[in-house]
Amino acid sequence: MDWLDYTFIFIAYVVAASIKGVTGIGFSTSCLPIMALRLDLKVAIPLVIIPSIASNLAVMIQAGRFREALKRFWPMYAASVPGLLLGLSILAVINVAAAKAILGLVLITYAFWALRNRPASLSTAWERRLKLPAGFFTGFINGLTGSQVMPSLPYLLSLHLQKNDFVQAINISFTLSSLVMLLGMNRLGYLPPVTLVLAIGSLFPVLATLYCAGKLQQRLSGESHRRLVLGFLLLMGLVLMLKVVA
Repeated sequence: MDWLDYTFIFIAYVVAASIKGVTGIGFSTSCLPIMALRLDLKVAIPLVIIPSIASNLAVMIQAGRFREALKRFWPMYAASVPGLLLGLSILAVINVAAAKAILGLVLITYAFWALRNRPASLSTAWERRLKLPAGFFTGFINGLTGSQVMPSLPYLLSLHLQKNDFVQAINISFTLSSLVMLLGMNRLGYLPPVTLVLAIGSLFPVLATLYCAGKLQQRLSGESHRRLVLGFLLLMGLVLMLKVVA
């Protein structure tokens, strides 16, 4: 790597931590596209996973109510593991660019719909029925594309959770997926010592940026936070589409 590679890595970490601190989501989703401008994804993904896990844990500590979220959504979390393993297992035999383009289109469509309409609402019965499918397909899409937000994010938004409950619930999902990805990357040999040193060295700027951005998030109303999350999804969908076209 040269100095420009290291500059891109640093910028990606700071931007991603800022977005994560304000919205509670999006470290990996925003970090990877920036790193991918200079680095191969096989290099970029391992660099993202360790600070992503650290940022998830920091946000979870700030949000609180861990036990309540785990008790309510554990079926969704459990179902994401086989979905993730399935997605990883077929990653090598599909057109990844096409999968990312489809995901980008889904993100854009959902974000536009949600911003222009009243928030969707699920009954208690539908919340229970959709926990397993939401978890499984979130894991599956994560394994194929590296994105951890669909369809668990719209599922959780439709439950009208309090802001801290939403942040906790989605970040448990992110953390579990990231841990499985970390084990998978290590098994595939994509975690050499230099990558580990860079990833661990990033923790201080990432956590410092996250702390500062988290102060801003605490001042946001529930609706403002929802709109920021949806705006981020729209932006990431556009990034995925433009990257495929380019």
